[in-house]
Amino acid sequence: MPQLSDILKSRVEGDVLFDRFSRGRYATDASLYQMMPLGVLSPKSEDDIRAAIDIAREQDVPILARGGGTSQCGQTVNTALVLDNTQYFNNILELDVANQRCVVRPGIVLDELNRALKPHGLWFPVDVSTASRATIGGMTGNNSCGGKSLRYGMMRDNVLSIDAFLADGSHHHFGMNGPVPSPDFADLRDDMLRLGTREADEIDARFPKVMRRVGGYNIDALTPAQAPNNLAQLLVGSEGTLAYSTAIELKLWPILSQKVLGVCHFATFHQAMDAAQHLVTLNPQGVELVDATMIALARDIPMFRATIEEVVTGTPEALLLVEFAEEDSTRHTAKLNALDEMMGDLGFSWSGTGSAWGGVTKVTDAAIQGRIADLRSSGLNIMMSMKDDGKPVSFVEDCAVELIDLADYTAGLTEIFERHGTRGTWYAHASVGCLHVRPVLNLKLDKDVATMRAIAEECFDLVARYKGSHSGEHGDGLVRSEFHEKMFGARMVANFAEVKKRFDPGGLFNPGKIVDAPKMDDRRLFRYGPDYAAPEMQTALDWSDWTGSGGGFQGAIEMCNNNGACRKLKGGVMCPSFRVTRKEQDLTRGRANTLRLAITGQLGPDALTSEQMAETMKLCVSCKGCKRECPTGVDMARMKIEVLAARAREHGLGLHDCLVGYLPRYAPWASRLSVLTNLRNTVPGIARLTERLTGFTATRDLPVWSAHPFKNREVAPQGSPQAVLFADCFNRYFEPENLRATVKVLDAADVRVQVAAAPDGERPLCCGRTFLSVGLVDEAKAEARRLVDALLPYAEQGLPIIGLEPSCLLTLRDEIPALMPGTDTALLARQARMLEEYIADQDGNPDFNLPLGSPAPKILLHGHCHQKAMDVMSSIQKTLSRLPDTEIETIETSCCGMAGSFGYGVDTHEISRKMAEADLAPAVRAADPSTLIVADGTSCRHQVGDTTGRKPIHVARLLEMALKQ
Repeated sequence: MPQLSDILKSRVEGDVLFDRFSRGRYATDASLYQMMPLGVLSPKSEDDIRAAIDIAREQDVPILARGGGTSQCGQTVNTALVLDNTQYFNNILELDVANQRCVVRPGIVLDELNRALKPHGLWFPVDVSTASRATIGGMTGNNSCGGKSLRYGMMRDNVLSIDAFLADGSHHHFGMNGPVPSPDFADLRDDMLRLGTREADEIDARFPKVMRRVGGYNIDALTPAQAPNNLAQLLVGSEGTLAYSTAIELKLWPILSQKVLGVCHFATFHQAMDAAQHLVTLNPQGVELVDATMIALARDIPMFRATIEEVVTGTPEALLLVEFAEEDSTRHTAKLNALDEMMGDLGFSWSGTGSAWGGVTKVTDAAIQGRIADLRSSGLNIMMSMKDDGKPVSFVEDCAVELIDLADYTAGLTEIFERHGTRGTWYAHASVGCLHVRPVLNLKLDKDVATMRAIAEECFDLVARYKGSHSGEHGDGLVRSEFHEKMFGARMVANFAEVKKRFDPGGLFNPGKIVDAPKMDDRRLFRYGPDYAAPEMQTALDWSDWTGSGGGFQGAIEMCNNNGACRKLKGGVMCPSFRVTRKEQDLTRGRANTLRLAITGQLGPDALTSEQMAETMKLCVSCKGCKRECPTGVDMARMKIEVLAARAREHGLGLHDCLVGYLPRYAPWASRLSVLTNLRNTVPGIARLTERLTGFTATRDLPVWSAHPFKNREVAPQGSPQAVLFADCFNRYFEPENLRATVKVLDAADVRVQVAAAPDGERPLCCGRTFLSVGLVDEAKAEARRLVDALLPYAEQGLPIIGLEPSCLLTLRDEIPALMPGTDTALLARQARMLEEYIADQDGNPDFNLPLGSPAPKILLHGHCHQKAMDVMSSIQKTLSRLPDTEIETIETSCCGMAGSFGYGVDTHEISRKMAEADLAPAVRAADPSTLIVADGTSCRHQVGDTTGRKPIHVARLLEMALKQ
């Protein structure tokens, strides 16, 4: 609708996006639905929102307020003008520490809010599992709960007031205190209170008495029994259908800094459910369920494997995580002991057999508790990590019943699933009778869609029989709104419609949710609609672990379930470009959605090789953070290779990409002519003159070619080697001192090392990474073939293959097996070791003796993204722990931002610097001058040098220095 977009651009300051690619990125949330929006606006102010509402009303266009886009039920998709509050409308307006309250914009993320509150000893305790990306506006619209609702309540219990626009453009304060209301608002308030009085008996009779009831409108807040009545509670849980929130006042709580956890093991799922009602009598902060399916899946996810091994004993069918947080922390030991005793009283012991087996693992270490919390909060996404087309589907996700009925309810639900030929996955809030259960279905199949409908009908009948709530946490949206009459009765549904009509008579705000809903199984609204298909396509890498076209490429893309874990702004690595731009486009989820729409023809012909797709991928730095941190395993770095390869086949390469990709081919000559090739950095004006031609920014010096590159002959044969050194292009031609230091370190440990070499007369070996970075897959495969042929004889002897550059050495573990799958590359992947991994592996080896002193009082360590993705960081820390009298501090940071050639690009160098300034550069600047800065990545060292003036060194150089001590 170009007219609408033009009008918006003329009247708002925020970003207006109406192209097909941008709209497609907002067409889905974490539900099973997809609805293409009319356009997207990221508002910068209340004036932008007022203007958008006025324009939408004039143009008869619906409005959809959106936060993190992680709704399970389809609340945040619609054929509407989407207003994304997360990019700009996301600050704290007021903080009153003394009275434990704050006022925030709806786009602020929960974790960001709590980081700001922590120095004041306060937090907002509605701790939803999506805290790293859930916004306060979205949580308010959904009446979110979190794992500690047993103690702190839900959003409606913690929202004090809301300022909001109504559909007519007027702005009002919903709350107990505030300005004198206008006559129109007073009329609205009085109408609502009259409805509450009139319907009080019906509300009492029909509303479930369970704590977890978030279905329909909260008209129970309007009854005389709730006087004084706070109309903010009516907006809470209204899913953006009644008003547009602009400021939300929250009740804050003191932080209880210490807690303990008891991990209760059960031999059967039913026993765990039956035990919950007893365990809550110990007054825990929460009781969370983890079932056997989730345990098994978590074992296969690198970031969770160690946690499972630490806390899970044997093969339980279910765990209950019982958390205690007392103001007096000295009571924690007694609480855990009481939990242990209660498990014994219930008949469980570690020495028991059969159904009597079970017990408590006591967890008092805060770091392990944190890892368990990460595991628990990722439960939904762990369940979605199944790689075939059948996935756990959210539609009866979070029904809630009384605890006394929980075991019987779950047994009944299991019977329903079995009757329909499927099974369920279970996890979440056993303490409040709200379990997240997902039947495994393939919603690309009509028969499974029919099964979903049948299960929903029978499940909600079962919930009604136990007088429970069909929506205990995730709201109504498109999934459950249709079933309100079954749950509440026709009269209550009419009351909901009356509320909607009084607030929003024209249906401006998020129509089709809570009232006037479509059928939940209308496939025209599905992500996988009736005509959904991906034609066969040529792919360059091995995707055989997944299903679908492109040898499984389709299935790998579809692993993204829109959970939004990549939207986190602190911690881990992913997604560094999003942390700078806050744009959905620059996000693993945004890119995955774009790819899925492109390969299924929903973005027009040739979308995969289009300029818009290139723009979508431009800021992906291939950090591989998503490979490790995405709970469903979306590997965008690998997917980007496919996009680049397709684009290279279609359009060829420009000079910039050729200079990057072919570096291994011309490196020997560039090094020999280093006096000339380095002139670009030393002669004023050359960088500026060549900027447009080469695509390298004139604002940065390029890496300096060494006049004395590393030569294989520098390492003389010493009999049978004990290890093989892979000399990569970057260390060979730019920083050969790192390779020479490695040889000295290994020699000091009496390790006979040999340098891997190509046959006589051939240029040195290369991993092919630079070719992959520009989409030249055939050239990369040729380089990989040479490397495999040279290294395989050593690997077959069981020799470790040692490398220095993470992005090169770890290519042997990741990209090369994907380029050339088979037993040879699998063997090489197992033998490939970073230098520090090799040294860490020698612990306990009496023949390995590396004499080290202290090179500095303190080491500040920055990990390369690929080291983090491939779980190498613990080995670096273990190796550096060998240094006596030396403090080691690891910088908690995302990608450094240099990312190969990314930081040197004319149109990407500014983003690169901003990535560095997020965490890395400030930490380095704050370091004492006596502190050594260590980074294995060539790019990382250059980024730190460029942004801080400090000169980091490779671990090999650090160890060489330590030898001299």
